[in-house]
Amino acid sequence: MNIALIAHDAKKELMTQFCIAYCGTLSKHNLCATGTTGKLVSEATGLNIAKFLAGYQGGEEQIAARIACNEIDLLLIFRDPLNPKPGEPNEANLLRLCDVHNIPVATNIATAEALIHALERGDLDWRDIVNPK
Repeated sequence: MNIALIAHDAKKELMTQFCIAYCGTLSKHNLCATGTTGKLVSEATGLNIAKFLAGYQGGEEQIAARIACNEIDLLLIFRDPLNPKPGEPNEANLLRLCDVHNIPVATNIATAEALIHALERGDLDWRDIVNPK
């Protein structure tokens, strides 16, 4: 599966810790991320991550374009809904695209863990039936 990672500034450490905890599972998949998130996670885990631009430079839009082209199978976006900063990704478009293209998405660690466990069990293979490549 192709998994995209995005984290607001206040959630980058949480994303890093999440990826450390689930490194074994994530290592079996193709990962991409916005620039800073990808750099931090890659340095902490050794995971191979395709890094796009930083979120404020258009990395979010690069991931959105891949979602629109059915090149992303799962999105993990850890956001800070209480303290969004100017320039941080606006997730409304990403969430809309995920809904349009039936992409599982997690916006917090609880949902991300549920999706990772489903991925480990093979429960997310339904996309091959719904959207054959």
